[in-house]
Amino acid sequence: MAVPKRKMSRSNTRSRRANWKTAAVATVACPQCKSPKLPHAACSVCGTYNGRQVLEV
Repeated sequence: MAVPKRKMSRSNTRSRRANWKTAAVATVACPQCKSPKLPHAACSVCGTYNGRQVLEV
């Protein structure tokens, strides 16, 4: 197992941790009802996917 040879300084640790950012969830508009939905997933409002009804809403 790799072990650090020297202790990492506070500034190095904090600058490394500063790059841990969360990304916003990507959404696309549903072609049927124009509500935001996850890409490659059925719309939770109208229940359509790829132009056809797949969920009973």
